[in-house]
Amino acid sequence: MVRRRVDEAAAAMTGEVVRGDGGAFWQGAALDSRKVRGGELFFALRGAATDGHRFVPQALASGAAAAVVDRDVELGGLPPAARLVRVADAYEGLHALTRAVRRVVPSHVVGITGSTGKTTTKELLGAVLGRRFRTAKSPGNLNNLFGFPLALLSVPDDTEWMVAEMGMSTPGELRGVSLLGRPDVAVFTNVRAAHLEFFGTVEAIADAKAELLAGLAADGFIVANADDPQVARIASRDGRRVVWYSRQGEGEVVARGVEVSPGGRPGSRFRLVAGGAEIDVELPLHGAYNVDNALAAAACGWALGVPLRDVATALGEASPAAMRGVVHALPGGGTLIDDSYNSNPWALEQALLAAASLPGARRWAVVGDMLELGPEAPRFHREAGVRAAALGFAPVVGVGPLAGEVAAGAGPAGRAFPDAAAAAGWAPAELRPRDLVLVKGSRGIGLERVVEALRRAAERG
Repeated sequence: MVRRRVDEAAAAMTGEVVRGDGGAFWQGAALDSRKVRGGELFFALRGAATDGHRFVPQALASGAAAAVVDRDVELGGLPPAARLVRVADAYEGLHALTRAVRRVVPSHVVGITGSTGKTTTKELLGAVLGRRFRTAKSPGNLNNLFGFPLALLSVPDDTEWMVAEMGMSTPGELRGVSLLGRPDVAVFTNVRAAHLEFFGTVEAIADAKAELLAGLAADGFIVANADDPQVARIASRDGRRVVWYSRQGEGEVVARGVEVSPGGRPGSRFRLVAGGAEIDVELPLHGAYNVDNALAAAACGWALGVPLRDVATALGEASPAAMRGVVHALPGGGTLIDDSYNSNPWALEQALLAAASLPGARRWAVVGDMLELGPEAPRFHREAGVRAAALGFAPVVGVGPLAGEVAAGAGPAGRAFPDAAAAAGWAPAELRPRDLVLVKGSRGIGLERVVEALRRAAERG
């Protein structure tokens, strides 16, 4: 991890150590006092619901190296050694420190953005680059103006490449993240109908994704999905080198002969072609859409000099991130696909197609609300129900405020529940041996409760 003195951090933030020993060392950062493990700088940020200054004593008592504050705080009975750094604004201080550390560590950064696939692509690319370089990945989905600084301030000092998600939900946010991270490579996965509530059109979403290029190094390059017209538009207009990847057409890195769910097993196999060389890849990740994510990682790794055989090995050892297409084999021969982390219309369509490629005596789907879709949200949910029923899913279970639209679209196969708790109470009794169940929804709906209920029911038999 980055390990530097508290007084050096204070200087980088144009602040001062007002309590305790500034010569002490710190490593990592935290915004939540409950996540302090020891040695971090705790940033007391003010939010709409709470003020981090209230939790400074808890953070210091838990072992934070120092707390970064912008007003007076009462430390109660904490010893005099408890350290405080006073700055003009704790949020701006977090960013100032991130910029200062980025000038030294890591040596290089890959920034990944897109409507879907960011986390999976990050994990795959981290594995690919790890075959040749000392590599660090941003943990979880720490990808915004709060999370990305935490990720960067925690990377080891000897990191050659950091692979980081860079996300946004409002205009201008991704530009800010890019300027903090200063990526050497910008990876675009796709642009879909997500966050329409804030952007209005898919074109506007694409333009917001293009903000990733704001901080791209002058000699950096772009890795882009040639199959996505919006990605092609924003990547082509930049003027820097673009490494194109494709599952459907032409590019420098392509997949040929893609076979999804070979032998009825989760995963894909394909021929990876890059720069005139070819190699077979056995990808253990469920769904054809993960071939796209694998190609993004392969294209970036290949462009950075990772041998193709090492790329194929890394892809072949992949495992899905939690709640992102994890396939559980259930007692009794059933299958449960946990894709409950996030959802949008395109992602749901792909998840339904992927589930339909796997064997099951009966297929049914639990479809949670897709959030932030704006005025067209009812139509998107109704169409989702229509599509699920057309693919043979029955029942098709809507969950959330727009569950009725899903159920209406599904017709006789449709069911609706107001929330995840209600759906989790109903689902176990519906489960039969050899069923295939897809659970897909936005994170805010909490469909992991349905997944847990189904797994417990299957184990009980």
